[in-house]
Amino acid sequence: MGLIQIDLFSTLDGVAQAPGGPEEDPSDSFAFGGWQAPLTDEESGTWIVGGMDGMDALLLGRRTYDIFAGYWPHQDGYIADLFNRIPKYVASRQDPDPQWAGTSWLGADIPAAVQDLRTRHENVHVIGSLDFVQTLLTEKLFDRLNLWVYPILLGTGKKVFAGGTVPSNLRLLEPAATSPKGVVMQRYALEEGVPGVGVMS
Repeated sequence: MGLIQIDLFSTLDGVAQAPGGPEEDPSDSFAFGGWQAPLTDEESGTWIVGGMDGMDALLLGRRTYDIFAGYWPHQDGYIADLFNRIPKYVASRQDPDPQWAGTSWLGADIPAAVQDLRTRHENVHVIGSLDFVQTLLTEKLFDRLNLWVYPILLGTGKKVFAGGTVPSNLRLLEPAATSPKGVVMQRYALEEGVPGVGVMS
């Protein structure tokens, strides 16, 4: 059974809106689009690329798909070659018009479609797609959560753990790693059950 892996870039206060550039998602008058760029260093970049090893499909929300489809087909290099080669699956409430070769649409039954992807692929990655991620969190339709946390506070913006968050157990897969500019990489696996409670004494 294949894995569904969520890859997100987050500020220390959990904002994941528009890390890549000002035009990525300016909704709600978000003023910090592109916040990731000043904090990127060689080590964190290596982690991001390395995290794509074994990826054999992309699963994207509509906004992220449109951004990727307008950019990656016109680029060269390892990431472009990978993204252009592997199948792309898109969650969208609107009637789709595929722009990118290898694109398919999930349809209305998201849980069934994600389960089907698990039977066809080994490593499906969800990159960005913050609104869609809320559905995956709510339905626990993921196996791994890969977070790159950047040492800034923005105060406003769409959060990683927003309307889709439900009580869940996660297990840290490896010790967190820190880059020279303070980016912290954390990889978690979704575990069974809900968080327990107790008394500290």
